[in-house]
Amino acid sequence: MQLHLRERIADWIYRAKAPETPPVVLVQRRIYIVPTRHGYLFAFILVLLLLASINYQISLGYLLVFLLASIGGTGMLHTWRNLAQLSLAPGRVEPVFAGDTAQFTLRLGDTTLPRFSVAVRRSQGEAEYADVPQAGTATVALPVAAEKRGWLSLGRLEIFTHYPFGLFHAWSYVDFGTRCLVYPRPDPGAGPLPVEASQHGDGTSMIPGEDEFHALRGWRPTDSPRHIAWKALAREQGLLSKEFMSTASSDLWLAWEHFPSLGTEERLSKLTFWVLEADRLGLAWGLKLPGVNIPLNGGDAHRLACLEALALFQIGPAAA
Repeated sequence: MQLHLRERIADWIYRAKAPETPPVVLVQRRIYIVPTRHGYLFAFILVLLLLASINYQISLGYLLVFLLASIGGTGMLHTWRNLAQLSLAPGRVEPVFAGDTAQFTLRLGDTTLPRFSVAVRRSQGEAEYADVPQAGTATVALPVAAEKRGWLSLGRLEIFTHYPFGLFHAWSYVDFGTRCLVYPRPDPGAGPLPVEASQHGDGTSMIPGEDEFHALRGWRPTDSPRHIAWKALAREQGLLSKEFMSTASSDLWLAWEHFPSLGTEERLSKLTFWVLEADRLGLAWGLKLPGVNIPLNGGDAHRLACLEALALFQIGPAAA
């Protein structure tokens, strides 16, 4: 409730436009400060001490009240100063697969004084703390669950501190429009890569299939029981699986039409697995989606282009 109230106050006072251009420096008009619950309790105790000192004419009581009040005022200044002129910039975020955790980063920098216990959090998220050395930088990692494919936005961040006494809460907001690309989750149930004949293919590429025995490898939970090497297990060589290979056309197309009975997300997950498998085997492949045709190629750039197309694919009426 208090967090939403502070966000509305910041929207009304600052009216910052997102996304903001990095780096952002927290100048005076961007920092807000209010007492914490401990701060209100501290003020209440000071009022009681002052009333008791007035009522009983206790000179040392006045001294204690003014001393504690001056300490509280100094603490408020240091709380505000812990954020003032702090420089903020987003870090690089790597793409992830659906179901994984995206690691967003924020760099905190300062060139004057060290900063202590600076916290960063998303709306309704857990806070991550960091100390910023003098004339140095600190990096805060913000893990965000990637639940579905597409773009995952970090959203607005709150930077706050309670340093040094915990009596005041100073905070500011920043929104760089940072986002992370989330690929579909690979589905090993896609099976071996499609073996297709092509008039342009030379038929020299070897891919996992069912034709010829190739080698023994470690057992995987997705392996078929009929591929388990029982003789090797009897010789106490461990649980191994037989790997079979097939001769494939050099024109390997990973197409939407290979899974006609599945839904959109299931198709994308299986095609993602095929893309990763083809890249692992060093093959040249192309990707065909409704409205998307990525020509035959290979390598890291081609793999990333295919994964991006799968992540951002939007089903159309013709494909449905």
